[in-house]
Formats: sequence, structure tokens, C-alpha cells
Amino acid sequence: MAERKVALPQKALKARKRAKNKKPAFVRSESWRYMKLKESWRRPRGLDNKMRRKIKGWPPTVSVGYKGPKAARGLHPSGYKEVLVHNAKELVGIDPKTEAARIAHTVGKRKRVLILAEAKKLNVFILNVKVVQEPLKKEEAKPEEAEEKPKEKKKKAVEKEEKPKRKVAGGAKVSEKAQKPAVKKAEKPKGKREKAKAKEEAGKQ
Repeated sequence: MAERKVALPQKALKARKRAKNKKPAFVRSESWRYMKLKESWRRPRGLDNKMRRKIKGWPPTVSVGYKGPKAARGLHPSGYKEVLVHNAKELVGIDPKTEAARIAHTVGKRKRVLILAEAKKLNVFILNVKVVQEPLKKEEAKPEEAEEKPKEKKKKAVEKEEKPKRKVAGGAKVSEKAQKPAVKKAEKPKGKREKAKAKEEAGKQ
């Protein structure tokens, strides 16, 4: 169900928010000293505990002075007063102007559907309704792209084909490069005399 605007004690809610911003973070005594102690608040009970005795320089402890305004105490951030609901019959006594329903976590799917249907009839706001979004469908591949893919696969398969190799008596395979006979390059004459002899021989021929 979509949220709606309600004329509730908005001034008290704003005052509660301001009081909460000024409120310090209450930590457990000696939690900064020992790794085994968590920071979650525990009331100090020791006879010599500095925090219990409110000695200067030690962290503040929970006390009545940090309370918010009485008008906003126990209200949901939306401004409604929460009412826990276990079945559809319990919705009848709820005032839709000032109260909102919260479905108990032990309620199953079948009863939850009935509660939601009844709440819609009575115009009761439910605080814990999850809005499930449908997953977006993937765009279907175009026919042209689908035709191109098999062609690319064939090209890759042809490229990967190994070149034919001939077997040697020992059973080892030899590549085509080894099959070709090595051609000796004509040695060039290095000295002047050798060059002159080479010219004479060429002239005689």
C-alpha cells in the first residue's frame, strides 16, 4: 500500500528528532578498554563504577533527562501509533486516522493475503508491506546478430586446425618446415683476389 499524508502531531515528531540529534551515543563501561566487551549499552552496577557515580570526564549514562516529548513517545516515524496484528479480525478495532497495523512476523502467506485485503477495505495503513518489483526481461537477440555468430565460430575453428605433420621412423612428428630441404646460400668472395678470380671465371663461362 502506498504511503499517505496524515495530520498527526508533526510538531512533537520534529521536537523528538531534535532531541535525538542532541542525544549522545551511550556506550558500555570499559568497552573501549576490553575487546571482549561490546559497545551496546549495559547499565553499570559496580559500587566503585565511575560512570554509575557520574564522575566528571567519564561518558554520560542513560537518564530521564534525555527523553523526547511525551506526545511523540512510542510513535512510528510516519506519525502513526503501531498496532500488532495477527489475523484479519484484529483490524476491526484500529482507528485508521491515528493508528497503523504491523503484521506479526509469525503470520504466514495465506493469512497475510487476507489481512492485506481486509486492510484495503477498512482503509488501514500497514507498515511492513514489501513491494516486489518484477525483474526486467532481457531484450531478444536480433536475427541478423544470431546469423553472424555461427559464421564467426566456423572461421575460428578453421584457423585452429593444425597443419599436417609427417611421421619419422622413430614415431615423432615433424612439421612442414622440417620437410623442406635446406638450401645453401652462395658464399660471397671476401678478399680482392677472390673477387678478381670470380670475375675471370664468369668471363670464361
